[in-house]
Amino acid sequence: MLQKLRTIIYHVSDLSKAKEWYAKLTGLQPYFDEPFYVGFDINGFELGLDPDMAGIKDGNHTVCYWAVEDIRAAVEKAVGLHAVVVSPVTNVGGSTEVAVVEDPFGNHIGFICGA
Repeated sequence: MLQKLRTIIYHVSDLSKAKEWYAKLTGLQPYFDEPFYVGFDINGFELGLDPDMAGIKDGNHTVCYWAVEDIRAAVEKAVGLHAVVVSPVTNVGGSTEVAVVEDPFGNHIGFICGA
């Protein structure tokens, strides 16, 4: 039924600041940049920024985990960009480690590294 992760959309109250923040975090510029949506292509997967906050409430019930080569470096970079650690680097079995940070716009971002 489910095939693969294709798109993750983060709702942001300040599209300009979010675009700048995610460009710094990813090292990429958006391929799609309009006042109603900004899209980054992360190795064939869509990271979208949506400024429409209608119906959006505080609280995170879902976390999307992005694969990274060096989880500690990813967390350190995000924290350097004013993200807050929600869940520190944790071994979840074998060589697999996960961590979660909260971006300055209230979205939780998961990082995963290992087998």
